[in-house]
Amino acid sequence: MSQEKIIKVLVVDDHQLIIDGLKSLLQDEPDIVFAGGANSMQEAIDFVSNNPVQVVLADISMPEGSGIETTRSLKEIQPDIQILALTMHEDINMIRKMVEAGASGYILKRTNMNEVLEAIRIVAKGEKYLGRDVQEILLNNMSQSATPSELTVGQSVLTQREKEILILIANEMQNDEIAE
Repeated sequence: MSQEKIIKVLVVDDHQLIIDGLKSLLQDEPDIVFAGGANSMQEAIDFVSNNPVQVVLADISMPEGSGIETTRSLKEIQPDIQILALTMHEDINMIRKMVEAGASGYILKRTNMNEVLEAIRIVAKGEKYLGRDVQEILLNNMSQSATPSELTVGQSVLTQREKEILILIANEMQNDEIAE
């Protein structure tokens, strides 16, 4: 495989077990290289300052700070870097803030390994990725945002596009296929 197609990934998590597990997962992939691990936001900033990477797979809740500010800092250092949040946070506001800060993707730690690999490959191409669980959280939030008093009998809570997306998700289509 040519050097241009190799995806260099930095894993950021305050739990070494997560870093080691992801390193093990990535080492068998021909197109992805584990570039390094960082146990703190500052280590991540220092690493990216000295080592070009395409994707940062980062926990957004670390003892010394927020992934939101770190995402902004990493994007300042290396504007074309892709930040993929890997977190336990299912809060809609956290998802929104990470995307606003420049994250290219958001997946939950409970996701399977194949989805992690898929997400890395998609964001490495400059595309956006929301994990299947995250999509469900967003759709549930959208459907709950309309109150019953706002609806008339027979009126749908979802827009036509939201209905189309739900059908595509139910048919197990990939994010890039849904985007088309």
